[in-house]
Amino acid sequence: MLYEKLNERKKELGLTTEQLSKLSGVPLGTINKILSGETRSPRYDTLRALESVLFGDGGSGDQPEGIGEATVPYLTRRQGEYTVEDYRKLPEDVRAELIDGVLTFMEAPTFTHQELITELLFEIKMFIRENKGPCRVLPAPLDVQLDCDDRTMVQPDIALICRSERITRKGIYGAPDFCIEVVSDSSRKRDYGIKMQKYMNAGVREYWIVDRKREKIMCYWFEGEDAPEITMYTFRDRVPVRIYDGRLEIDFPGIMERLWEE
Repeated sequence: MLYEKLNERKKELGLTTEQLSKLSGVPLGTINKILSGETRSPRYDTLRALESVLFGDGGSGDQPEGIGEATVPYLTRRQGEYTVEDYRKLPEDVRAELIDGVLTFMEAPTFTHQELITELLFEIKMFIRENKGPCRVLPAPLDVQLDCDDRTMVQPDIALICRSERITRKGIYGAPDFCIEVVSDSSRKRDYGIKMQKYMNAGVREYWIVDRKREKIMCYWFEGEDAPEITMYTFRDRVPVRIYDGRLEIDFPGIMERLWEE
């Protein structure tokens, strides 16, 4: 059925209903009625605007007045064909990543997700400052043109970059030295799968997956003959940062004591 097809595609892209409304120009209430099956025969111009976002066909002819007026310029391709140029045309308040030509839209992060990122960022930043190191560490949103091509742009939750020649006004051009992803339900498969491979192949030296739900930290070390070396820790451990030869340890028990309890 129509609403099942639209729901399936929306889930595949990782779009929230609010993001779909912003991208298509269709009112939120109208979309909710269509996706719930309450509206079985939506207007043609409404359906065309939604399909333009979800399936990227863009339609033909003039765009209906007031519906999806801004959709066609930046969502006119099939998944796997999108470029950095398309990515940069997305509205500023729509969070997305581009990986090998595939656009994936991201949900707004939770309070705990952001607080955990802040705690990790603070410990790394203080270590750099105290040791007068050359590296810089930044949280998302930060554009990382990982492969130096026009088909991939990622947003690591935390990126540490030590090679200043890779820093640009718009973000990072090339691989950071160290990336951290704090897992959310919508990003779990991507963080453990394709992003791990992309980071390793691009030249990231170290990658952590911090999984709050499972209270585990998967640490990947991509240098050396046996790469990737994988070490698993829990939130009861102090976890060493290998790019600093273990001189920096992240105090996860201390962080857990400070986190807001959901």
